[in-house]
Amino acid sequence: MSELSIFVDEPGGQNGISKYCLMTLVLHDQADGIMELIGGYERSLRGKELPDIQFHASPLMYGKGDYENMNHEMRHRLFSSFFVFVRRLPIRYKTFAYRRSELEDPGAFAARLRRDLVVFLVDNLGYFQSFDAVKIYYDNGQHMITEALHGAIDFVFSKQVTLYRKASPADYRLSQVADFLCTIELAAIKYEHNEETSSDVKLFGNAKMFKRNYLRLIRRKVLGQS
Repeated sequence: MSELSIFVDEPGGQNGISKYCLMTLVLHDQADGIMELIGGYERSLRGKELPDIQFHASPLMYGKGDYENMNHEMRHRLFSSFFVFVRRLPIRYKTFAYRRSELEDPGAFAARLRRDLVVFLVDNLGYFQSFDAVKIYYDNGQHMITEALHGAIDFVFSKQVTLYRKASPADYRLSQVADFLCTIELAAIKYEHNEETSSDVKLFGNAKMFKRNYLRLIRRKVLGQS
């Protein structure tokens, strides 16, 4: 039986002050094994004498949480290692981005996100219908995200082929990948509007470097991207 896993992440924004709210879906065909790639990533960390910890982009950028006692050079090496890992994965993704000012009415935002999700799912219906089962992995972090996800997915798909799993990023590498992709897409928005921070520039370089070294490589994985 063919199975598609969808991992969902919606980080709260860098230091909670971002103008934007993003949600990313990471799509993985279970027929494409990734355990060898995960093992290779973990071995590469050991070879570089880097800690194998849960990837979490915002604390990494700002040296918080598990990254508090690491200097910038070590954090940058961790980010680069995870970037290489993501590039090798047989995945597709889609990110939805909104201004935080649009979140003032949770009900209206949930309705808009649900509509956008339905459009995305219908536009790619052939891809999704090629699977016998679709499993959604999300930690139910925000009620309006959960509401929009269930509303859109249950509307488009048969409930008989759609299963939901509560998932923590600590337990699933692909949930961490969704967090990573949210960070790349948020940086793309900020560079586009000349809103990049010193932390962005320190990690990615200037806009030209970011597009050349990160964005163009990652965007190849967007569902529907040629």
